Order: sequence, then structure tokens, then C-alpha cells
Amino acid sequence: MAKRITNRNDDYSQWYLDVVKEAKLADHSPVRGCMVIRPHGFALWENMKAALDKMFKDTGHENAYFPLFIPKSFLSKEAQHVEGFAKECAVVTHSRLKSAENGVEVDPESKLEEELIVRPTSETIIWDSYRNWIQSYRDLPILINQWANVVRWEMRTRLFLRTMEFLWQEGHTAHATKEEAVEETERMLNVYKTFAEDFMAMPVITGVKTESERFAGAVDTYCIEALMQDGKALQAGTSHFLGQNFAKAFDVKFQGKDGEHDYVWATSWGVSTRLVGGLIMTHSDDNGLVIPPKLAPDQVVVVPIFKSDEQKATVLTYAHSIIDQLKNLGIRVKLDDRENYNPGYKFAEHEAQGVPLRVAVGPRDVENSNVELARRDTLEKNIVPREGIAEQIDQLLKDIQTDLYDAAKERTANNTRNVDSYEEFQKEIEKGGFIYAHWDGTPETEEKIKQDTKATIRCIPLESSGENGKCMVTGNPSKRRVLFARAY
Repeated sequence: MAKRITNRNDDYSQWYLDVVKEAKLADHSPVRGCMVIRPHGFALWENMKAALDKMFKDTGHENAYFPLFIPKSFLSKEAQHVEGFAKECAVVTHSRLKSAENGVEVDPESKLEEELIVRPTSETIIWDSYRNWIQSYRDLPILINQWANVVRWEMRTRLFLRTMEFLWQEGHTAHATKEEAVEETERMLNVYKTFAEDFMAMPVITGVKTESERFAGAVDTYCIEALMQDGKALQAGTSHFLGQNFAKAFDVKFQGKDGEHDYVWATSWGVSTRLVGGLIMTHSDDNGLVIPPKLAPDQVVVVPIFKSDEQKATVLTYAHSIIDQLKNLGIRVKLDDRENYNPGYKFAEHEAQGVPLRVAVGPRDVENSNVELARRDTLEKNIVPREGIAEQIDQLLKDIQTDLYDAAKERTANNTRNVDSYEEFQKEIEKGGFIYAHWDGTPETEEKIKQDTKATIRCIPLESSGENGKCMVTGNPSKRRVLFARAY
């Protein structure tokens, strides 16, 4: 099975698609630009969703659901917002079909009085509801998250990384003060950072987007940026301070403790199934998918090996005793006792699907009270005693999680460097990776760099304490280095 996967160094884009296919994560759909998420891919997303959902609820948020369809007039109320999404919107113009010679056609008499936009993001329709929910300071804050699908009419798509329809969560909060809203924006950014590093084992850099890169309608956009194995950056999550823009657009005011009325302050924040793509490109190898144990649908697979019914009964009893102990420790374990596939096929399949640990047991293992353990990340195999196997596997899963993060962090560090001159920058950007360089803060210089090199400012890092210097392009003063990369 591994031979079906292109070598990363030969064709990284094809390697990525091969991993998605061989790991049975997703398929292309009959609708151009959309994807079918297969059970293994959806189970991975569900684990991501469960971890994030707990983190959201632990920080005081509640889940709700808002309509898929948004009246066109809603998008017209916030000028920057509609401009940012106008070219990506799918529009519903009619409400029914009718029979025709070749099947069905749109019934021209069903034209809608007002067109409906298929949700590209939900700020507008949510703030229409908030107008009805908020009257005084007692109604604040509102801390709501939505798990949903959205549609953005992308022309060039790639499974998980960029599709016309994708799954995500979007948080939308309303606050009495600017300070509370900014605090919320930063809090959720840190939730995303914690999730990326602790669960995905993917190191990230936190920062603020430049004006040209920020979310349409936001005052500030905060982000987490990760570096993939091919040296390109991936924006893995965003948290937006919206100021009072949407409150003013939808006339959402509250009466304060002093009796005065003011517009509320807002945030929105989200991550999507793009995280699955980020996970693939952070850890996987030429044999297929590699999944951090915390997110793996199956953390351990047990493969029994036997040639006769007598061996089968003995080996399966032995395997089940191990499985019971693993389940008692809360480990997600699967028994692969399919008899129509040989062990070699099963090994290759589970390797391609990224199961962190494989346990193989046969008659000789039963006789010697051993098991064979195989780590997916290192492909290392060892024969170990049966005694204490559950505790050993539990520790191994923790080790794999840590090792994957450490390897990704080291790779990011090895591909991150400072550059001072534009000539050097143009050479270094061809190698990929993160580059810290001085920028004069103007959109003109930012655009020139983008046009010349296809590199963008990924963020103005929050971790940076500032370092006076000169812009690598213009020589004008600069107060800090910003983070550049070519990106997905």
C-alpha cells in the first residue's frame, strides 16, 4: 500500500493527495471543489471537535445554531464585510424546480423577492439576533459558538486545505467594554495555540495580521501560523476583534449601569477542517498518515495472527485480554480480526492510516507471553513481555505525542531565520521556511514583497519584544521584525 504514495521530495502536492486517499480520509465529490469526508477522516475531525468543544465550554461558551441562509441585505450593512466576501458567495435566487423534457429546470415563477446567501460566515445573521437579545449590561457578555458548514466559492481547491464547502466552528461574542472584547480575542487565540500544540503536536507562532491580511470587517485579526514540512506556512486559526463595527451595522446597543446607551463590542473566532490538512503536512511521511495519539480515532490496533481454528481461539483470547486492559485505561483500541486479509495487508493499511501503535500477537507470542509492538512514527518494532503491557502502551502513546511535537518544533526552528537585506530575502525565500525581517509598515512595501516573491507577512508576532532596525526594502525605520513565508 505504501508504494501507492508518492515520495514527498518528488512531488509534495501529489504526496499530500496520495496520503489523503490511502488513509481513507476524503474523496473528491461530484460537485467541483467539494469533498466527501470518509469515516476515518470524520472520526479524526470529531476528535478535534470534541477537544475544542470542551475547551470552549471550559472558558464559558455555549453552543447554538443559526440559519444556513442569509438575506442579501444583511451583507450590505457592513461595507468592509460585504466587500471581503462578495466574490466568494453562493446565491440562492429561486425556490423550486419544475419538470422539463430533459428532467427538471428552475421554475422562473419561483424567483425570490430577496436573494439568499449561502453562509460564508455568520456575523451578519448572528448580530441580527443579538439585536433582539441585548437590551442592558445584564444581558452581557454573550459567549456563543456554532459548529456548522460554510460555503466560499473557491476557484482552486485542495482536499481539507481549501474547499468550497467546509466544516468549522465560529465563535461570536458580545461585550460591554472594549477591554473585555480584546481580552476574549486573545483568550481564544491562546485556546487555539494550546489545542494546536497539545493535541495536534503542531508548534505555532501567534501574532496579529497586517491591515491587508485581516478579516473583512475586523479591527484586528489575531492568528496562529504553523510551518509545514515543505516549508510553506499554514494559517491554522484566527481570532478577530471586531470593535463596534457589527453592532453599529445592526444597531445593537445596551444600557449601561450609568443609564447611558452604547454599542456593544464584538469578537469572532474560528478553526476549520483545514486543521486536518495541517496535521497531515506536519507529521506524515512517505508511508502515509501519522496521527498524534491524542487525536487518533484508534490509538492502538491489535492484529491477531493464526493459521488454524485452534490457533485462532487461543490467539483471540490472548488478544482480547490485552484489549480489555487497554480499554480500562481509556485507550481507544481496535481489534482487526478480518480473515479475508493477510497480516501484511493489514499492517500496510494501518500504517497508511496512521494508527500510532500496532500490536501483533501470534501463537508463538502466546506461548512465550510476548507481544510485538510497532510505533507508527518511527516504524520501530520490538518484542516485549505481555506483563505490564497496558501500562507500557499508555506510556508509549504519551511518548509518541511528545516526540511528534518535539520533531515538528525542531524542524520549524531549523527552517526559521533572520534576514536583513532584500537581496538576501529573495534568495532565502526560495528555500522555504519562516523568515523574520524588518518592514516599514506600509501596504505599498508589503504588496511589493508579495508581487516580487509570492511571500506574505504571516503575522506581526506577539512573542517579539521589538527590535529597532531598517526595512529590508526601503531602508525606512522599523520597530520590529515581522514573520514572512510563502503560504497555503
